[in-house]
Amino acid sequence: MHLLSSDDLSKEQVEKIFDTVNQLKRGKVEISLREHTVAVLLFEKPSTRTRISFEAAVAQLGGASIYVDSKTSQLSRGESWSDTAKVISSYSDFIIARLFNHADILELAKDSSVPVINALTDLEHPTQAISDIYTILQKKKRLKGLKLAYIGDVKSNTANSTMLLGAKMGLEVTLIGPKGITPNERYFLKAREYGFVDFTNDIQEGVAEADVIYTDTFVSMGEEEEREERMKRFMPYQLNQQVLDMAKKDAIVMHCLPAHRGEEITADVIDGPNSIVFEQAKNKLDVEKAIILYMLGIKG
Repeated sequence: MHLLSSDDLSKEQVEKIFDTVNQLKRGKVEISLREHTVAVLLFEKPSTRTRISFEAAVAQLGGASIYVDSKTSQLSRGESWSDTAKVISSYSDFIIARLFNHADILELAKDSSVPVINALTDLEHPTQAISDIYTILQKKKRLKGLKLAYIGDVKSNTANSTMLLGAKMGLEVTLIGPKGITPNERYFLKAREYGFVDFTNDIQEGVAEADVIYTDTFVSMGEEEEREERMKRFMPYQLNQQVLDMAKKDAIVMHCLPAHRGEEITADVIDGPNSIVFEQAKNKLDVEKAIILYMLGIKG
């Protein structure tokens, strides 16, 4: 079993992961990884939270992890994803991969003999979405019927995973972005099969009555050459106090980080009383522990 997409898990499976997270937080799950469990973290893209939280999760569960940077491995010299998968899966119990192209993680998983967990590609960030939806549930005590307004780059990997998993778990998702930037059609239509998902260019319409407002960077990794053009398009969709005031008074603010203060979000909002951004980041550790245990079929 691999976790390559937010759609690889059913609602019931996600709820089981959430239950394990709650047990972990209450200290009711003992160290559960086999003594010699090894995770390979295969990363092409830079990372702070995802790398550290996964390494900490493996260590705290009693396993060991090996970090492999594509620039210092044979991948940099043209070794195929298929050959890489066959070899490193023979050394490890699971692989956590953070790659540029989603097609590459599909190839990696196809020839891996152990589970592969997607720690971000250009199309998806499923472990982030699972952690974020858990955080919303933790703060709001329910998911069904809550409105999540995602403002900014509506075709990003975070937007794809958030709308897909959010709709599946009962959230009503509204994407808000500039004209000319539309959601990924495949993810948008798939998410609509699970629940309410909408898209608008109108900030006030999109944010009205929102329980959750979510944003992410306007310039993702690999898009640096487009920075000037993207900033012109997206700056009118900055999450600032004026936008926050359009939502419910108790609306929570989320951002998967790293944040570019003064760009997609202002400092007063990310540091304000409605923000749960750093709690959101903290939850990644326990959620990733729960995902690892589930993927390996290990019960606490």
